[in-house]
Formats: sequence, structure tokens, C-alpha cells
Amino acid sequence: MSDTVIHVGGASPYDVVIGHGITGRLPSILGDSVERVAVLYAGTLGALVDPIVDALVEHYDVLALGLPEGERAKTAPVASDCWEALGESGFTRSDAVVTIGGGATTDLGGFVAASWLRGVRVVHVPTTLLAMVDAAVGGKTGINTGAGKNLVGAFHEPAGVLCDLSLLESLPREELVAGLGEVVKCGFIADPAILDLVERTDPAALTHDSAELRELVERAVRVKVDVVVDDLKEQGGSDGHPGREVLNYGHTLAHAIERTSDYSVRHGEAVAIGCVFVAELAARAGSLDPALVERHRAALSRVGLPTTYDAASFDDLHAAMKVDKKARGSQLRFVVLDDLASPRILAGPGEDDLRAAYAALSSAG
Repeated sequence: MSDTVIHVGGASPYDVVIGHGITGRLPSILGDSVERVAVLYAGTLGALVDPIVDALVEHYDVLALGLPEGERAKTAPVASDCWEALGESGFTRSDAVVTIGGGATTDLGGFVAASWLRGVRVVHVPTTLLAMVDAAVGGKTGINTGAGKNLVGAFHEPAGVLCDLSLLESLPREELVAGLGEVVKCGFIADPAILDLVERTDPAALTHDSAELRELVERAVRVKVDVVVDDLKEQGGSDGHPGREVLNYGHTLAHAIERTSDYSVRHGEAVAIGCVFVAELAARAGSLDPALVERHRAALSRVGLPTTYDAASFDDLHAAMKVDKKARGSQLRFVVLDDLASPRILAGPGEDDLRAAYAALSSAG
């Protein structure tokens, strides 16, 4: 099957390429003007990274920088170490960064590229399903602070994204399943065909080399691209559509779960729980049919994602949600649905509804 190229328009256009064995495209995306390339990679990925670095060495001076695993990479000290390494190696504005890893690597590497000399080229090579459909596309970069997730960052669109599905072969099954949280989310907010595909496909058939997984990746990327092109910096859409904020469906509670669990809950798992939470919240606000709430549970649990949660108190999660980036002053904002692919913003819901929606997530609920 030939590669799929999804063009991302806007002020800084680029392509997202989806296929198998496509990392050889890196030099053509980086271009001839680049002399030095910093490869920022998740430190446990040596076997995957080495062939890519070896190929780049034929064209560029390569600086390989291993990063801590997961969210531990997304800190100011790690970013500072990368800046110092770039400085010592003489990186200029015409040089580039390549990230190889999951969403945390993409977020940190993108932020380093955005902030070094006020912005250098970056190409993302995501190695997890989650990063392919979410973090690598759209130009959001960021690091965490003690107050919350992704509170420091910048918008910095990549020069290209290579979604090489072959890299998913060694991905642990639980990580692939977690990535499906963002995919199913896209089905609810914009593309119900994703839900239809999930509901008729044996979950065991969703493997790195399956046509079904490839279609899910392509559809999820297109959902994100369509939204991002219209609203890069999350300023709002037209005709009442939430714009880019729609991609945060389920994320307000998800980020609170991640923070209060010290990131022991995977992002995609937290998003799945968060999607059920906002579906319950919308039902209590009278805008979402209870049958669609149950469809959230059914679709997410079908692929192996959690739909219940009681490991933290509502009060602790509520406090964490109040520092969410989408809050306005003291008012919480949630993306909710009125129907499939019909999102809107629910601002300042009552605490009773919030508590009831969370209570519905309990194992007994």
C-alpha cells in the first residue's frame, strides 16, 4: 500500500506521512540547508533509534540526546540540558531537531525547538499510537510544572511528521490500547465512522500492520488537522464550534487524574475516563441522550480502555481541574456533546452536577 500524505495548511504548511518503513524520508523533509541535527529520543528506544541516526549521519552532523522516559522528560531542567547541549554543539537557526518517541518526547522536543534561537525546524517521528494521532500533529509543545501539565509551552508547527506504523510493532499492547483513547475521542467529537469501525472490528485485529488500525490513524489525524488548520492557537471556531478546544474533549478530568496519580495513569486511559465523565456531565445538563453516554462506555471498553475511576477524591480532582489551561478565572470549562460530532462549551457547571458525574465513574456506578 502506498504512503498516505495528509497536508496541513496554514501559515506554516507541512505534511503528515502515514505508512510503513518511511523514516528514510527524513532527509528530504529536513532539506539541504541543515548542517546539524539534534535527535531527541526516549532513552529506552535505542534499538529503534540507532538505524534512524545511522541514516542521518550520512547527511548531517548528528547530536543524539537521550531523554528520561515519559512525563519525566517534560521538565525545565531537562529542557535546559538540551539547550546547553545545542549551544555547546554550535546549533544555528538553520539547523534542526528530530524527535523520536512518544508524546512526552514530542512535547519536550518541540518545545526545545520552539525556544532555541526563538525557533528552529523540527520533524517528529512518533513511536506510539498516542503520539501519532495527537502530540506529533498540531504544533502544541510544552513542559509540566508543579502546578500542572503543559502549563509552559509554545505553538511551534513541525516541518513534517512521519507516522511509521512499523515502529508500533514493538509497542507494548497496553500502550497501543491507551493510544486508542484519543482515537475513539475523535469519533465522538467529529468522525462517527471511527466508532463504527471500532464497534465492528475485533479489538485483537488492531495491530501495527492491520488495515483497520491504519484507517483509524488516518481518520484521527484528519480530525486533528481539520480542527488545527481552522484554529491553530485555540482562539475559538465559528458558528459556535469550540474550535481547537474540541480536541480537549475529556481532557480536563484526564489531566487532573494524571497529576493526582503522579502520572501513573496513562494519558489515553485518563482521556477515556474523562470522556465518560463529560458524557455523564452533558446528560445531567440535559443535552446528551443517555444512550450516547452508554455508547461512550461501550466503545472505549471494547478496545480495553477503563471507563470507571475512584482512585482519587472528587475534591482533590476538582482542585486539580481548577488550574487547567482551559479554565477562565475561577470558572471551569468543559467540551461536551449535544449529539455525535456536535460539540460545544459548557462553562461553569454546578458542583452538584460535577459531583454526580464523577460518582457515576465509580466502580459501583
